[in-house]
Amino acid sequence: MDAISRLLKPRSVAVIGASADLNKTAGRPVAYLRKHGFSGAIYPVNPRVESIDGLRCYPDIASLPEVPDVAIVLLGAERAHLAVGELARRGTAAAIVLASGYTETGEEGARRQQQLMEAAGSMRLLGPNTIGLVNLSDNIPLSASGALAMEHFPVGCIGVVSQSGGILGALLSRAAARGIGLSKLISTSNEVDLELADFVDYLADDEATKVIALYVESVRNPDKFRAAALKAARAGKPVVVYKIGRSEAGAQAAVSHTGALAGADRMYDALFKQVGVIRAQNFSDLLDIPAALSTERVLAGKRVAILTSTGGAGTLVSDSLGVSGFETSAPDVVTAARLRALQTGDHAALDRNPIDVTLAGLQPALLRGAIQALLDSPSYDALIIIVGSSSLAMPELMADAIQDCLHTSDKPVLAFVSPHAPDVTALLNQRGVPAFTAPESCTVALDGMLQVARWKAPVATGVAPVQVSIDDLPAGSLDEAQAKALFARFGVPGVRETAVSTPEEAEHAASALGTRVVLKILSAEITHKSDIGGVAVNISPDQVGARLMAMATEVEVRAGVTPKRFLVQEMALGGTELILGLHRDPLGTAILLGMGGITAELFKDTAMRLLPAQGGLSRDEALALAQELKTWPLLDGFRGRPKADVEALVSAIVAFSQMAAQMGGRLIEAEINPLFVFPQGQGVQAADGVVVLGA
Repeated sequence: MDAISRLLKPRSVAVIGASADLNKTAGRPVAYLRKHGFSGAIYPVNPRVESIDGLRCYPDIASLPEVPDVAIVLLGAERAHLAVGELARRGTAAAIVLASGYTETGEEGARRQQQLMEAAGSMRLLGPNTIGLVNLSDNIPLSASGALAMEHFPVGCIGVVSQSGGILGALLSRAAARGIGLSKLISTSNEVDLELADFVDYLADDEATKVIALYVESVRNPDKFRAAALKAARAGKPVVVYKIGRSEAGAQAAVSHTGALAGADRMYDALFKQVGVIRAQNFSDLLDIPAALSTERVLAGKRVAILTSTGGAGTLVSDSLGVSGFETSAPDVVTAARLRALQTGDHAALDRNPIDVTLAGLQPALLRGAIQALLDSPSYDALIIIVGSSSLAMPELMADAIQDCLHTSDKPVLAFVSPHAPDVTALLNQRGVPAFTAPESCTVALDGMLQVARWKAPVATGVAPVQVSIDDLPAGSLDEAQAKALFARFGVPGVRETAVSTPEEAEHAASALGTRVVLKILSAEITHKSDIGGVAVNISPDQVGARLMAMATEVEVRAGVTPKRFLVQEMALGGTELILGLHRDPLGTAILLGMGGITAELFKDTAMRLLPAQGGLSRDEALALAQELKTWPLLDGFRGRPKADVEALVSAIVAFSQMAAQMGGRLIEAEINPLFVFPQGQGVQAADGVVVLGA
């Protein structure tokens, strides 16, 4: 067994610094191991106590009768490294260090964390600043979390990895209260050694785990995380992430908690999307979505039937679904007839959706018949059943009726429990019916299932890297002409243009470029030229000389510098303006595509793709990037508009990404704005550009 497997399934556990007072934090691990039925050997270590809870207590690590598979270290940060070093020398596979006071506290804490890592050597470490882990599948609680004081936890197939120890306890107790079964829970916290990705990789192979839920503050090793998440996705194990730090305050709190750099939130969105990870938008989603996914049912589309005996609750669910783009159309003719045959009289509304069976629907035969009819219907991809107040007296009736029909269909079946009835919610979850207490949770769960069903694993396309000579390029900011010349080297064409210094040169250049031209200042120091009057469009050749003189005066007044050089460009007409740029971040390098021109920052219609560890984007990835834009229909022939040259756009994106990959860290900043995309067959042109190079 490797060290991580031994950490999760130890045969023996030493508890260093165990307390005889079971009410203290240091007394909990031994108590929880015994309380929850750990079958292996437990070795408390404390020189001041002879026994703890009937177990012999050892004075030091050297006195242990065998080398423990795992040790829980309960000593403070000042002494923990001493115990870690001794355990490592004895050959312990892994240690869990609970103490705080490390990188999260500043420089002195960082020194202690380095000392801890050096003391561990080849022994694996979980923590520090962790609450430990809980293996519910095998009755192995290696934790001091107060949540373990509960008597019973439902065992299921959802594995949890959290970078916060407190959140681990919160998820454990919340899941237990709702009847949601978990398999493993691991708190990684400061991640001096073992990190989030290590446990995603482990859970991808764990037979007891079908879904992986992550509470993330930062991803320290993006490439490792990407590989682990893809491994899980390809193994058919969805990964759901709740990532904090969407606000500046949240990001700062995340950094101060674990001492890790946080990437921009949009970069995380891009990373998660590329590896098939579902991002939970609310903390409650981190249980709701996995609970639905754990059924392993496949959502084939967005058509949802709602079966209810209470009209108001059905309307709540229908409204929430509609806001998120799900369809709640009326039953087809055959299904409606089948529903009407179940119930006589005119009290029920069986030919519309929500399908309201009224109180008569509490009859077992009618309820089963209605559920079966809707599951059999070709008009629906999923079924949501409303559990109203009238069901509280007979919760087993509802649970039995639903459970009896589950085996007849692989469509998702969810329940919305309208009244406050935690026992009913727990009963349904334990019966394999994901049950929710908010209508929005039903929508979120279905949306997560739809993301899993529609995600396609990236295919390695073997894009050959290009090698372009760049040794002659200077460090610092390039002017616009130099920037576009660099883009052209990699295969992104620019507009025709000429650099000039005088009005006469400008007029001569303009006469060769067409009837209308664009005039710009040419400066490596000024990038936002239009803000200071440094851009003029739609000028005739005979006006360009006078316009150059006027522009020079205006820029001098507004910016305090006198421009010496100018660009005269052909005027691009009939294209869609996009922005194509580069963004660097602790998570990696991303290519950004969006609506361009001077409104780029206003509309913020952008999509991002992180570059792989080697090379640029494939053509498929570049096309998918473009298709994520809200303005994609403008490129795809919206309302009779000519289709854009998407093939040329894809080529430009790939070329730009290959430039970023080859130049690496030397390319500090790069942006084309606008990139004109012309109608099909007419190509693309870079009309402006910014490049900043390192030495």
